[in-house]
Amino acid sequence: MSGQALDLQAGLAERLGLVKDRIAAAARAAARDVADVTLVAVSKTHDATAISTAIAAGQRVFGENRVQEAQGKYPALKAAYPDLVLHLIGPLQTNKVKEAVALFDVIETVDRPKLAEALAREMERTGRRPRCFIQVNTGEEAQKAGVLPAATDAFVAECRDRWRLPVVGLMCIPPFDQEPSPHFALLREIARRHGLAELSMGMSADYEIAIRLGATHVRVGTAIFGERPRPPSA
Repeated sequence: MSGQALDLQAGLAERLGLVKDRIAAAARAAARDVADVTLVAVSKTHDATAISTAIAAGQRVFGENRVQEAQGKYPALKAAYPDLVLHLIGPLQTNKVKEAVALFDVIETVDRPKLAEALAREMERTGRRPRCFIQVNTGEEAQKAGVLPAATDAFVAECRDRWRLPVVGLMCIPPFDQEPSPHFALLREIARRHGLAELSMGMSADYEIAIRLGATHVRVGTAIFGERPRPPSA
């Protein structure tokens, strides 16, 4: 291995360790057990080499935004590391449901009836049942996916009672230009109403705040892997 590769490997392992330390400190400050907070290392746009470095440093839970990109990286990694857990954290189109159910262990972005129905059909067909989070658009942003807060109660009930999806929690992405705390608190309150124990909220810039407000999963990419590689210029 070249010196440059060794430096990159050491740097990633160091950043991962720092994030884990900050998660532990945030959990202690909130009088929570750090074991109740799962770090989802967001590896979108990063290659299998970077992911393997994180695995070598002890990370086992990863998140990807796109089904097709994950298909190019994770089947071999999952075969090599059977305890690896893969979350889909980006929008899911219904024409990718078959592939998503086959590859992912958790689908965090269930956000509309058509998708819920397609997931239910594929889970029934295959017998594979990835855990599901319902994505809530807490900021009610027109350009962003997610169920509006006012519609979430009915959608949670429909996912559970009509489609029998394995719904375990809620997920949100607050508006980037707003204080995230009210959004995290809103998600926590909706989850409480439905007895949902898991909350996926908080990213590189705000995961410590999310932990204080009850996050069970934090999605951290840049703080671990560094800035995303830029596509080549045309």
